[in-house]
Amino acid sequence: METAIEVSDLVIARGKRRVLHGLSCAIPRGSITGLLGPSGSGKTTLMRAIVGVQKVESGTVTVFGEPAGNAALRARVGYLTQAPSVYADLTVRENARYFASLYADATKADADDAVEKVGLADAAGQLVSTLSGGQRARASLACAILGKPDLLILDEPTVGQDPVLRDELWQHFRDLCDAGATILVSSHVMDEAGRCDRLLLIRDGGLIADSTPDEVRAAAGTDDLDRAFLNLIRAQAQSPAEVA
Repeated sequence: METAIEVSDLVIARGKRRVLHGLSCAIPRGSITGLLGPSGSGKTTLMRAIVGVQKVESGTVTVFGEPAGNAALRARVGYLTQAPSVYADLTVRENARYFASLYADATKADADDAVEKVGLADAAGQLVSTLSGGQRARASLACAILGKPDLLILDEPTVGQDPVLRDELWQHFRDLCDAGATILVSSHVMDEAGRCDRLLLIRDGGLIADSTPDEVRAAAGTDDLDRAFLNLIRAQAQSPAEVA
Protein backbone atom coordinates (compact mmCIF):
# COMPACT_ATOMS: atom_id res chain seq x y z
CA MET A 1 0.00 0.00 0.00
CA GLU A 2 1.28 3.47 -0.91
CA THR A 3 2.32 5.77 1.91
CA ALA A 4 0.75 9.18 2.43
CA ILE A 5 2.80 10.29 5.45
CA GLU A 6 6.25 9.22 6.59
CA VAL A 7 7.59 10.38 9.95
CA SER A 8 11.21 9.50 10.73
CA ASP A 9 13.00 9.98 14.07
CA LEU A 10 10.91 13.05 14.85
CA VAL A 11 12.05 15.05 17.86
CA ILE A 12 10.13 18.14 18.99
CA ALA A 13 10.70 20.24 22.08
CA ARG A 14 8.72 23.11 23.54
CA GLY A 15 10.95 25.21 25.67
CA LYS A 16 13.02 22.84 27.78
CA ARG A 17 10.47 20.01 27.59
CA ARG A 18 10.78 17.40 24.87
CA VAL A 19 7.32 16.56 23.52
CA LEU A 20 8.14 13.90 20.91
CA HIS A 21 11.06 11.52 21.36
CA GLY A 22 12.40 10.21 18.03
CA LEU A 23 8.98 9.11 16.82
CA SER A 24 8.72 7.19 13.52
CA CYS A 25 5.63 5.93 11.69
CA ALA A 26 4.10 5.58 8.23
CA ILE A 27 0.47 6.25 7.35
CA PRO A 28 -0.95 4.51 4.26
CA ARG A 29 -2.94 6.31 1.60
CA GLY A 30 -6.68 5.90 1.45
CA SER A 31 -7.00 4.91 5.10
CA ILE A 32 -8.40 6.25 8.34
CA THR A 33 -5.65 6.24 10.94
CA GLY A 34 -6.54 6.95 14.54
CA LEU A 35 -4.05 8.85 16.66
CA LEU A 36 -4.89 7.97 20.22
CA GLY A 37 -3.46 8.78 23.59
CA PRO A 38 -4.15 10.68 26.80
CA SER A 39 -4.16 14.46 26.93
CA GLY A 40 -0.62 15.81 26.77
CA SER A 41 0.78 12.75 25.01
CA GLY A 42 1.87 14.68 21.91
CA LYS A 43 -1.04 14.08 19.51
CA THR A 44 -1.59 17.70 18.53
CA THR A 45 2.15 18.34 18.26
CA LEU A 46 2.52 15.43 15.82
CA MET A 47 -0.42 16.68 13.77
CA ARG A 48 1.03 20.19 13.62
CA ALA A 49 4.31 18.72 12.40
CA ILE A 50 2.50 16.82 9.64
CA VAL A 51 0.67 19.96 8.55
CA GLY A 52 4.00 21.79 8.60
CA VAL A 53 3.29 24.46 11.21
CA GLN A 54 5.37 23.01 14.05
CA LYS A 55 9.04 23.75 14.63
CA VAL A 56 11.02 20.50 14.49
CA GLU A 57 14.20 19.89 16.45
CA SER A 58 15.31 16.91 14.35
CA GLY A 59 13.93 14.19 12.11
CA THR A 60 11.77 14.45 9.02
CA VAL A 61 8.09 14.50 8.06
CA THR A 62 7.13 13.79 4.44
CA VAL A 63 3.61 14.12 3.00
CA PHE A 64 2.90 12.68 -0.46
CA GLY A 65 6.64 12.73 -1.12
CA GLU A 66 7.06 16.40 -0.19
CA PRO A 67 8.47 17.94 3.02
CA ALA A 68 5.61 18.78 5.40
CA GLY A 69 4.50 22.38 4.93
CA ASN A 70 5.72 22.58 1.33
CA ALA A 71 3.72 25.07 -0.75
CA ALA A 72 2.77 22.26 -3.15
CA LEU A 73 0.77 20.63 -0.35
CA ARG A 74 -1.40 23.59 0.63
CA ALA A 75 -4.32 22.66 -1.60
CA ARG A 76 -3.99 18.95 -0.76
CA VAL A 77 -4.15 19.08 3.05
CA GLY A 78 -7.16 20.02 5.18
CA TYR A 79 -6.62 20.68 8.90
CA LEU A 80 -9.23 20.87 11.63
CA THR A 81 -7.73 22.26 14.84
CA GLN A 82 -9.15 21.70 18.32
CA ALA A 83 -10.07 25.38 18.54
CA PRO A 84 -12.73 26.44 16.01
CA SER A 85 -11.15 28.08 12.97
CA VAL A 86 -14.08 30.10 11.66
CA TYR A 87 -15.16 33.72 11.88
CA ALA A 88 -17.46 34.43 14.82
CA ASP A 89 -19.06 37.47 13.17
CA LEU A 90 -20.20 35.52 10.09
CA THR A 91 -22.97 32.97 9.80
CA VAL A 92 -22.21 29.29 9.27
CA ARG A 93 -23.20 29.60 5.61
CA GLU A 94 -21.13 32.77 5.10
CA ASN A 95 -18.08 31.07 6.59
CA ALA A 96 -18.46 28.05 4.34
CA ARG A 97 -19.00 30.17 1.23
CA TYR A 98 -16.02 32.35 2.08
CA PHE A 99 -13.73 29.34 2.41
CA ALA A 100 -15.21 27.89 -0.80
CA SER A 101 -14.18 31.07 -2.60
CA LEU A 102 -10.54 30.28 -1.77
CA TYR A 103 -10.65 27.15 -3.95
CA ALA A 104 -10.84 27.40 -7.73
CA ASP A 105 -13.24 24.48 -8.13
CA ALA A 106 -15.49 24.96 -5.06
CA THR A 107 -18.91 26.58 -5.47
CA LYS A 108 -21.57 28.04 -3.20
CA ALA A 109 -23.49 24.80 -3.68
CA ASP A 110 -20.45 22.87 -2.43
CA ALA A 111 -20.34 25.13 0.64
CA ASP A 112 -24.02 24.55 1.39
CA ASP A 113 -23.54 20.79 0.90
CA ALA A 114 -20.62 20.75 3.36
CA VAL A 115 -22.75 22.55 5.96
CA GLU A 116 -25.48 19.96 5.52
CA LYS A 117 -23.03 17.03 5.76
CA VAL A 118 -21.82 18.17 9.19
CA GLY A 119 -25.39 18.48 10.47
CA LEU A 120 -25.68 22.26 10.51
CA ALA A 121 -28.29 22.85 7.80
CA ASP A 122 -30.80 24.14 10.37
CA ALA A 123 -28.20 26.53 11.81
CA ALA A 124 -26.77 27.73 8.50
CA GLY A 125 -28.11 31.24 9.01
CA GLN A 126 -26.85 31.63 12.58
CA LEU A 127 -23.84 33.70 13.54
CA VAL A 128 -21.01 31.45 14.66
CA SER A 129 -20.81 33.50 17.86
CA THR A 130 -24.25 32.19 18.85
CA LEU A 131 -23.41 28.51 18.35
CA SER A 132 -22.52 25.94 20.98
CA GLY A 133 -18.95 24.67 21.18
CA GLY A 134 -19.86 21.47 19.38
CA GLN A 135 -21.62 23.38 16.61
CA ARG A 136 -18.59 25.65 16.13
CA ALA A 137 -16.41 22.58 15.75
CA ARG A 138 -18.74 21.27 13.05
CA ALA A 139 -18.69 24.64 11.27
CA SER A 140 -14.89 24.39 11.21
CA LEU A 141 -15.13 20.85 9.86
CA ALA A 142 -17.41 22.00 7.03
CA CYS A 143 -14.77 24.53 5.99
CA ALA A 144 -11.96 21.98 6.28
CA ILE A 145 -13.57 19.50 3.87
CA LEU A 146 -14.52 22.09 1.24
CA GLY A 147 -11.36 21.78 -0.82
CA LYS A 148 -11.78 18.00 -1.09
CA PRO A 149 -8.30 17.51 0.39
CA ASP A 150 -6.24 14.40 -0.34
CA LEU A 151 -5.21 14.42 3.33
CA LEU A 152 -7.53 15.47 6.14
CA ILE A 153 -6.02 16.06 9.59
CA LEU A 154 -8.72 16.11 12.28
CA ASP A 155 -7.79 17.02 15.85
CA GLU A 156 -10.50 15.57 18.13
CA PRO A 157 -13.39 16.41 15.75
CA THR A 158 -16.09 14.65 17.78
CA VAL A 159 -15.47 16.25 21.18
CA GLY A 160 -18.73 17.66 22.54
CA GLN A 161 -20.90 15.93 19.93
CA ASP A 162 -23.86 13.73 20.85
CA PRO A 163 -23.66 9.97 20.04
CA VAL A 164 -25.96 10.17 17.00
CA LEU A 165 -24.01 13.01 15.44
CA ARG A 166 -20.69 11.33 16.24
CA ASP A 167 -21.89 8.28 14.33
CA GLU A 168 -22.95 10.42 11.37
CA LEU A 169 -19.60 12.24 11.31
CA TRP A 170 -17.69 8.97 11.35
CA GLN A 171 -19.80 7.70 8.47
CA HIS A 172 -18.87 10.86 6.57
CA PHE A 173 -15.18 10.28 7.35
CA ARG A 174 -15.53 6.75 5.95
CA ASP A 175 -17.24 8.09 2.81
CA LEU A 176 -14.36 10.54 2.29
CA CYS A 177 -11.86 7.72 2.74
CA ASP A 178 -13.73 5.47 0.31
CA ALA A 179 -13.55 8.33 -2.21
CA GLY A 180 -9.74 8.32 -1.93
CA ALA A 181 -8.91 10.67 0.93
CA THR A 182 -6.41 9.82 3.65
CA ILE A 183 -7.59 10.75 7.14
CA LEU A 184 -5.62 11.13 10.36
CA VAL A 185 -7.96 11.66 13.30
CA SER A 186 -6.97 12.14 16.91
CA SER A 187 -9.07 11.16 19.88
CA HIS A 188 -8.79 10.08 23.48
CA VAL A 189 -12.13 8.26 23.21
CA MET A 190 -11.21 4.63 22.75
CA ASP A 191 -14.60 3.51 21.43
CA GLU A 192 -13.77 5.43 18.24
CA ALA A 193 -10.58 3.42 17.73
CA GLY A 194 -12.48 0.46 16.30
CA ARG A 195 -13.72 2.65 13.43
CA CYS A 196 -10.16 3.17 12.17
CA ASP A 197 -8.12 1.08 9.72
CA ARG A 198 -4.94 1.61 11.72
CA LEU A 199 -4.08 2.95 15.14
CA LEU A 200 -1.15 4.95 16.41
CA LEU A 201 -1.10 4.84 20.19
CA ILE A 202 1.21 7.37 21.82
CA ARG A 203 2.05 8.19 25.38
CA ASP A 204 4.53 10.72 26.76
CA GLY A 205 5.74 11.52 23.25
CA GLY A 206 6.56 7.95 22.31
CA LEU A 207 4.85 5.46 20.03
CA ILE A 208 3.67 2.34 21.87
CA ALA A 209 1.62 0.74 19.08
CA ASP A 210 1.29 1.07 15.30
CA SER A 211 -1.15 -1.63 14.21
CA THR A 212 -4.69 -2.43 13.12
CA PRO A 213 -7.35 -2.49 15.85
CA ASP A 214 -7.41 -6.30 15.70
CA GLU A 215 -3.62 -6.48 16.07
CA VAL A 216 -3.74 -4.13 19.06
CA ARG A 217 -6.38 -6.33 20.68
CA ALA A 218 -4.33 -9.46 20.03
CA ALA A 219 -1.09 -7.94 21.32
CA ALA A 220 -2.80 -6.77 24.51
CA GLY A 221 -4.75 -10.00 25.05
CA THR A 222 -8.20 -8.40 25.21
CA ASP A 223 -11.10 -7.54 22.87
CA ASP A 224 -11.69 -4.27 24.73
CA LEU A 225 -9.62 -1.52 23.06
CA ASP A 226 -9.73 0.67 26.16
CA ARG A 227 -8.34 -2.20 28.22
CA ALA A 228 -5.87 -3.02 25.42
CA PHE A 229 -4.42 0.48 25.58
CA LEU A 230 -4.03 0.26 29.35
CA ASN A 231 -2.34 -3.14 29.03
CA LEU A 232 0.12 -1.76 26.48
CA ILE A 233 0.91 1.24 28.67
CA ARG A 234 1.58 -1.03 31.65
CA ALA A 235 3.74 -3.33 29.53
CA GLN A 236 5.78 -0.33 28.40
CA ALA A 237 6.26 0.83 31.98
CA GLN A 238 7.52 -2.62 32.97
CA SER A 239 9.91 -3.10 30.05
CA PRO A 240 10.59 0.24 28.30
CA ALA A 241 13.69 -1.11 26.57
CA GLU A 242 11.67 -3.79 24.74
CA VAL A 243 9.03 -1.32 23.62
CA ALA A 244 11.66 1.09 22.30
